Amino acid sequence: MGPMNDAQNPPVLKAHIGLMALTLYGVGDILGAGIYGLVGKAAGVMGSAVWMGFLVSMVAAMLTGLSYAALGSRFPKAAGGSYVVFRVFRSPFFAYLIGLTTLASGVTSMATASKAFAGYLVGLLPWLGYSGSIFLFATVLALIVFIGIKESIWANSVCTLIELFGLLVVIGVGVSYLGTTNLMDMTTVTNPTGDFSWSLIFSGAVLTFYSFVGFEDILNVSEEVKNPRYTVPRGLILAVIISSVIYMLVSLVGVSVLSVQELADSKEPLVEVVGRAAPWFPLKIYSVIALFAVANTALLNFIMASRLVYGLSRLKLMPKMLDHVHPKRQTPSRAVFFIYLLLLVLVCVGDISTLAKATSLLLLLVFCGMNLSLAWMKYQKDSTPTGFDVPMLVPVAGFIVCCVMISFSKLSETIIAGVIILLITALYFFLRPSVETVQEMLNEE
Repeated sequence: MGPMNDAQNPPVLKAHIGLMALTLYGVGDILGAGIYGLVGKAAGVMGSAVWMGFLVSMVAAMLTGLSYAALGSRFPKAAGGSYVVFRVFRSPFFAYLIGLTTLASGVTSMATASKAFAGYLVGLLPWLGYSGSIFLFATVLALIVFIGIKESIWANSVCTLIELFGLLVVIGVGVSYLGTTNLMDMTTVTNPTGDFSWSLIFSGAVLTFYSFVGFEDILNVSEEVKNPRYTVPRGLILAVIISSVIYMLVSLVGVSVLSVQELADSKEPLVEVVGRAAPWFPLKIYSVIALFAVANTALLNFIMASRLVYGLSRLKLMPKMLDHVHPKRQTPSRAVFFIYLLLLVLVCVGDISTLAKATSLLLLLVFCGMNLSLAWMKYQKDSTPTGFDVPMLVPVAGFIVCCVMISFSKLSETIIAGVIILLITALYFFLRPSVETVQEMLNEE
């Protein structure tokens, strides 16, 4: 029976996503396009020991990822972290802050990816122009997300597999070079003696940690996941593990094929790795792979942002008109259109790189809030049904690690993050969401 479109039975998001599709969604969101340039920057900090930075980041990401998995198993809702904070602390303000912070990060990431995609596309189709390329890209993304979650996940799976192919090529052509360099050598421009230093490892880990961001988006599609109490935690954990293995293998191959300085100075380090290890490989194919990687980043953030806006409107923390599911497509159509307009506005602003870094810092604050939420629930011995759980040590350790990461942030990013928090706070008190909503949501099954 199809969904009814009356007041008693409004259309709802439909569960289409299985474990494999959700894992690919997570892997695609975590890998993104950043790894193609991040390896070089990280090598410039940690030398040949760059793999240790990824290892430390993996542990840090896994701690918070396990907390997200446990919370996602308890609360499979489209509002993601906002809904969790809503249920645990009964605070519309904190839910609003978590939601808008996550939304800001997602939309700025989309805008950055859109500009990068336009740059590649203009190189292939110069007649489109830069502005035309951005508009076309944003419009196609919006149409895919509007048409349906099944189609969106299919597009994500294709992009992720192509992106994975590019990284597997790097690993495949460079694996024979493993063992040719000292993987504990930390010689760099800033550490000419090559002395091993844990402070450098942790400083580099702050940089590589951001390459793991993306697993948290899984919560925002959990209403569209089959058997979410089972599938969400397993998909999230598998995505982090798969991405971690790929990151470490890529970093090991990178410092084995090229010198640390060559990696650090290169604008396309992985392309140069392939060029050195397999000169017969057609390197232009990486321009196409980069297109799919950038498109995937934007697509996944579009899906997350639209579900988050829809979920927040259901919590009455955003205008009620956005709480709408298209009766035929079963997608949050008004939220999709809202994100589409927001994206077009943001790409016209100009350079948003500093804003993107600041919202990454805000995401760490969101991670702190999620770890605290799970720790508080466990302390209160909350009896919410769950298909997956972790010991108290996990959220406590996750909270501490995120605080350490925050302590390494730059002053400029901290100031911008503070301004964003003040703006979100001002917007909250301007909209003045109903406090009665808390009790309504707490009474939901």
